[in-house]
Amino acid sequence: MNKILIVEDEEAIANLIRINLQHAGYSCEVANDGNRGADMLAENSYDLCLFDIMLPGVNGYELLEYAKSLNMPVIFLSAKGETIDKVKGLRLGADDYIAKPFEIIELLARVENVLRRFHKVEQDIRIGDLEINVVARTVKKGGRDINLTIKEFDLLLLFMRNPDRALYREMIYEQVWDSPYMGDSRTVDLHVQRLRRKAGLEQQIESVYKVGYRFRSSVS
Repeated sequence: MNKILIVEDEEAIANLIRINLQHAGYSCEVANDGNRGADMLAENSYDLCLFDIMLPGVNGYELLEYAKSLNMPVIFLSAKGETIDKVKGLRLGADDYIAKPFEIIELLARVENVLRRFHKVEQDIRIGDLEINVVARTVKKGGRDINLTIKEFDLLLLFMRNPDRALYREMIYEQVWDSPYMGDSRTVDLHVQRLRRKAGLEQQIESVYKVGYRFRSSVS
């Protein structure tokens, strides 16, 4: 399980990030000021750090320097969303920069991308009798191999990394097809239908009215 440090002085935001990352299968620890964040970096090893920039005590830029000296990747989460701020953060060594406010699904995707870049993504994800090997890109259900196309695999991976969360069609399209959503939901719907049928997930992938789909981690 990947271990993530969140340093964010707004407690409500920190808790929201923590809850969603834990729900996606990550282990999280939280510090609400820069000094505590620095202490936690000194005392522990993390697979990824999420830092606000404007922090009490030690600021995010100083934490970045410390984390990078320990070979820990860093994503900045900041209300300083101007291009010049993003460029500064990236030039100082941040591995990504997300401007507030942001969608949780975007945060999860960015976290996954940085972990993958540093070869820290977990190889296997299991939910019930469904198992997906991220590196080998194989899927088993009840021990039986399921042959999926590239997009079907990516779609299932997105669902399994966001269990029990309603995902908008436009979000699904932008994450799986890596291009802007143009308002046509047929591509997403057809791939979901095929995935349901191939993997026997008719009960687990449920439609959410006027939203999109939800992958249920358990079915009755």
